[in-house]
Amino acid sequence: MASETVRIRRSSHAKLKELAEQSGDSMADVLARAIDAYHRQTFLEGLNRDFASLRSDPDAWEEELTERQAWDASLADGLEDD
Repeated sequence: MASETVRIRRSSHAKLKELAEQSGDSMADVLARAIDAYHRQTFLEGLNRDFASLRSDPDAWEEELTERQAWDASLADGLEDD
């Protein structure tokens, strides 16, 4: 596995070490999961902001709802589920 060096605060290192000891996982695995969780969180926060902005514009929101209805119709195309 390739690796890089990243400087972190001593307090963060201590918490990372504690989490690794508690879970039985390596510090690298704990850190990777933490980064993935933070990445998901920031993505979803951005998505929520984007939808809030869309909903604040009545014309854009109506266009969104119209498009959803068009896609919903394609779900009832008579094809059987696999």
